[in-house]
Amino acid sequence: MGASLEPSQAAIGIVGGGQLAWMLAQAARRQGVELHVQTPNPSDPAAGLATSLVQAPVRDAEGTRLLAGRCRAVSFENEWVDLEGLAPLAAAGVCFVPALEALRPLVCKRSQRELLQRLHLPSPRWFALEQVQQELEEAQRRAAAEADDPAEPAARAPGAGATPPAPPRPRLPEGFHFPVMAKAASGGYDGRGTAVLQHDDDLEALLRRVDPSAWIVEEFVAFEQELAAVAARDAVGEVVLFPLVQTHQHAQVCDWVLAPVEPNHALQQAVRNIAASLLTSLGYVGVMAIEFFYGPAGLMVNEIAPRTHNSGHYTIEACSLSQFDQQLRLVAGVRAEEPQLQAAGALMVNLLGFEQRDVEEGGEEIYAGHRQALSDLPHAHLHWYGKQGSSIGRKLGHVTLLLQAPDPQVRRAEAMQRLEDVRRIWPLPPACVPESADGA
Repeated sequence: MGASLEPSQAAIGIVGGGQLAWMLAQAARRQGVELHVQTPNPSDPAAGLATSLVQAPVRDAEGTRLLAGRCRAVSFENEWVDLEGLAPLAAAGVCFVPALEALRPLVCKRSQRELLQRLHLPSPRWFALEQVQQELEEAQRRAAAEADDPAEPAARAPGAGATPPAPPRPRLPEGFHFPVMAKAASGGYDGRGTAVLQHDDDLEALLRRVDPSAWIVEEFVAFEQELAAVAARDAVGEVVLFPLVQTHQHAQVCDWVLAPVEPNHALQQAVRNIAASLLTSLGYVGVMAIEFFYGPAGLMVNEIAPRTHNSGHYTIEACSLSQFDQQLRLVAGVRAEEPQLQAAGALMVNLLGFEQRDVEEGGEEIYAGHRQALSDLPHAHLHWYGKQGSSIGRKLGHVTLLLQAPDPQVRRAEAMQRLEDVRRIWPLPPACVPESADGA
């Protein structure tokens, strides 16, 4: 782990109190850093480790003003930030890391896609769902005008056996074909706010149930692997990256992460170039995760998370400093440190709730036997977030297993065997969307 921060730098604030803030708070305690937390619920994971607690909703600007009065700079647990509400605080001198203007293009998927287009960075083709709605409304207006115009053949009374014209239906823009992936522009995560559209009926149903201006639609990408990288940029412009990892999803929720991916210099360089372009163009200071598709079309940016990320949890045990250590450094105004992998590799497995447990059943006692069995596995490091209750698919913790094999192919086989060991203890939940708001 990197050098500890100086006492003069050791007071920062974090808006949010979930598992990401909890792991940041653990890192802060190790380094002697004061961490002040804004979260609405005193039972949230990070609240018990915080130096002090501002009990307020995360989008409460007055709460953030109180938080800022206790620290040198304020950072965020997730990207669901009220930029307009916080703007007066920034104008008054509150230091936000990342800066609010750097976050602005990243807080919704539509503006992310527009940013990637401006920077000519590879990403799936997409269109705004409202484009389909507008074209449908225009087609409906034309059909109504033709029906009212006696000169138009369609307006004439149908003869015997004639069939009235079918009403217009929504259709994909030219060049797009089913299936396509629809995504809520903001607020979606872990399978929430997404829909695979297989045919016209799905498109029509989506238009009926959502606000088209708040959704985008992307081409369905054929990929061989999903990859992710956690990058960071400091105030003097230096960009550093944690090792590139493979991620695997279960029902659109991250199941496991394997670090590092097999050596591929061209791929690694492409990832570094994309990260540097993004961070530098935004003047971004802080930690950022970038998720990729990798397959026949090459490397494509899937999504950007302007924060620490589930794909980087393995760094706590496997790297010279963790993604949370890096976040502390940057928020404190310290130079970024180039992370080094300190194990042959690592497998991180998310522990998703596989039973429904009410809050009244307790938090620390939930799955106690399963957790002990995971802790007893060789080279295993268990992280239990201490959430209240358990719902199917909810992220309750994770376990990181340090891998021993130096050869990449042997190490992958070792990882898959370790995954089987975990699955014998902790089964996957049914394939359904999580019921609680625990994006990470």
